This record gives sequence, structure tokens and C-alpha cells, in this order.
Amino acid sequence: MKDQGRSTRKRTGGRLKPFAKKKRSQLGREPSETTVGEPRMQVIDSRGTEPKFRALSTNVANVSDGDSTVEAEIDGVEENPSNVNYARRNIITKGAIIETSEGLARVTSRPGQTGQVNAVKLE
Repeated sequence: MKDQGRSTRKRTGGRLKPFAKKKRSQLGREPSETTVGEPRMQVIDSRGTEPKFRALSTNVANVSDGDSTVEAEIDGVEENPSNVNYARRNIITKGAIIETSEGLARVTSRPGQTGQVNAVKLE
């Protein structure tokens, strides 16, 4: 898991000693790995007053073609540049190319952070 915080090395290559332990707000979480399927959400307590909604699985995407936005059914994941195995496992992340009832579309939102899939239709 990636360390969130300052680097452990100086610019010169020397080592920096940690001056404090991680606070609870600095800890990361496991990725939600949103899949194609019956909609399932998870509510997570986040910083501030608003909760964060994670999409664990979804089958609906808001597809925009520049002029209008349509709610389309997701058939599957065609390609996922973040991880080649994600396309095989039907996992949706930002930048993934999904097959919808409107045609191919690229995901522009982060479903594990926002709880919804927004996409732009590809020609």
C-alpha cells in the first residue's frame, strides 16, 4: 500500500526519520473495485459533514455525447488502462472504456469515490 504523506528520503538521497505516526485521517482504504451488476452502494464517513458514497457495483451510466446526457445500461467493460485484469473482471474505474446500450463510452468519474458512473460517448 502506498504511503500517504511526506517522502522518506531527502533530495540528496539521505533518509528522513518519521517525526510522528500516521493520523486516522491520513490512512488509506482498500479500493472499492466497482463491478458491473445489480446496484450496491456503501456509505463511508469522510472529512467534513457530507458522507462519501462508494459504488460497489452498478449497471447504469450517465452517457454524454456533448449535447445531451442519457442514462444508459452498462453491458460490460471493454478496456481498462489502469489494469489489464480489470477488463476481464468487469471492474469500472476512471478512464475505463465501457460498452453501453448507447455504444462505447469512456468513464470520466470515479465510481468508488462519487458512487455514480459518468461517461463520454466515443465515436
